[in-house]
Amino acid sequence: MKQLFVFIRKEFYHVFRDKRTLLIMFGLPVVQIVLFGFALTSEVKNAQILISDNAKDINSEQLIAKMKASTYFTVDETPISNNDIEKEFRKGNIKCVVVFPANFGNDLQHNGKAQLQIVADGSDPNTAKTMINYLTAIISDYQQQISPAATLPYLIIPETRMLYNEEGNGSLNFIPGVMALILMIVCTALTSVSIVKEKELGTMEILLVSPFKPVLVLISKAVPYLVLSLANFTLILILAVFALHVEIKGNIFLLFAESTLFIITCLSFGLLISNTTSSQQTALLLSMMGMMLPTMIFTGFMFPLENMPLIFRIISHVVPARWYYIIIKSVMLKGLGFGYVWKETLILIGITIILLGIALKNFKIRLS
Repeated sequence: MKQLFVFIRKEFYHVFRDKRTLLIMFGLPVVQIVLFGFALTSEVKNAQILISDNAKDINSEQLIAKMKASTYFTVDETPISNNDIEKEFRKGNIKCVVVFPANFGNDLQHNGKAQLQIVADGSDPNTAKTMINYLTAIISDYQQQISPAATLPYLIIPETRMLYNEEGNGSLNFIPGVMALILMIVCTALTSVSIVKEKELGTMEILLVSPFKPVLVLISKAVPYLVLSLANFTLILILAVFALHVEIKGNIFLLFAESTLFIITCLSFGLLISNTTSSQQTALLLSMMGMMLPTMIFTGFMFPLENMPLIFRIISHVVPARWYYIIIKSVMLKGLGFGYVWKETLILIGITIILLGIALKNFKIRLS
């Protein structure tokens, strides 16, 4: 029995010396509890909505005040015409528009019923439906508040519209997100083992004596995976169009150009991992498991970024898939051109340059 305790004590020493084991055992649960407890929720909070009050009467002002009091929305009051509604959505700053007609209060007081228009961004149908439900509930509560008990209750009829997705097709939200997730994980995993495999197979010495410059070696490692990833992207598009009936509204060449940039970003990430790890197993674990969780959480297609605490919203800015998701939605689903996605494109280019620079520096150190 004494020998058993000695061996148990020895194993405890081994565990305490292994920092990776302690990190997985204690660090991972803490991170998951914090993320899933504070950051991830399917509710809609702090969603930016635009209210165009063309009535300017007591009823519209009271209803707008109730919307402002809600924690679900961040309200911006700017009168706009119906022709300018889509322009506001193209800017990407709002999720919903509420339009009060000029005769809103007059119709409500004299006819007992009035209409208003709710236009939501249907490229994210789940969020759009949730926001419409929230607004409808606020309107219903206001109806009960202003309706005298002894008279015929007032009726406010919201006319709802899902911009870019009139049918409410749920695939429109998940297709861009899944595309970003697949390309991020697959492309990163493919190149994450390319350099470290040379070291494990003992062929690193060949690279040491080769006349190629280090940057050419990295390019030669990435080009085959770039071609295969573009073929994979083409297959995904074909399935989305013919199997899931997703219409590509934007320029197909711009779509391929932006996707090529994102693939290069992912391949650069994989090369960086491959240059900083010591085994293929570690590289695959980092590239697949390490990339899956941030991509799912901080992209915005599963959990609204507006709901997250400030620190997590800041972290999301360095996740390449977030910017690609915005680009793919704007081009593929909304039919927007380069003029609307140039900022996200520049951010992706910047991330790619930084990743390639660090990967090249580490590769030169490994060769030296």
